[in-house]
Amino acid sequence: MVSVLVATYNHEKYIRETLDGILNQKTNFKYDVIVHDDASTDHTAEIVKEYEKKYPDIIRGIYQQTNQFYNCNISAKYLYPQIKGKYFAVLDGDDYWIDENKLQMQVDFLEKHSDYSMCMHNAIKFNNETGEKKVLNTFPKDGTYTQEE
Repeated sequence: MVSVLVATYNHEKYIRETLDGILNQKTNFKYDVIVHDDASTDHTAEIVKEYEKKYPDIIRGIYQQTNQFYNCNISAKYLYPQIKGKYFAVLDGDDYWIDENKLQMQVDFLEKHSDYSMCMHNAIKFNNETGEKKVLNTFPKDGTYTQEE
């Protein structure tokens, strides 16, 4: 039902929390996870391979030998072609989900509202060094963007 797309580069400090937040989702549908490692120079790729081995039916890794960031649109070239689900969700390798019902709520909404093409949610920006948290609320007052927006 959902393909989760994760772009990562040198996120060894965060990638476990990212993947655990995805794997902790409570859903009544199946989802897969595609992780694109853009030639990380730390241990990010090894961690992703560890998860891929532990969850072979869920996680698939794409591993670059040379960094592709400045060469192309990584999502368009590497991630979007791998989508198997009806829907897809996107997050970076240093982001994580704190609500175990996130995917279920979003799929339920989209299934009930066929006139919507996407949905999203607020986020909390967390500074690891200072511990500061800031809610990123960019939604219009009525909660809906127009196609032009």
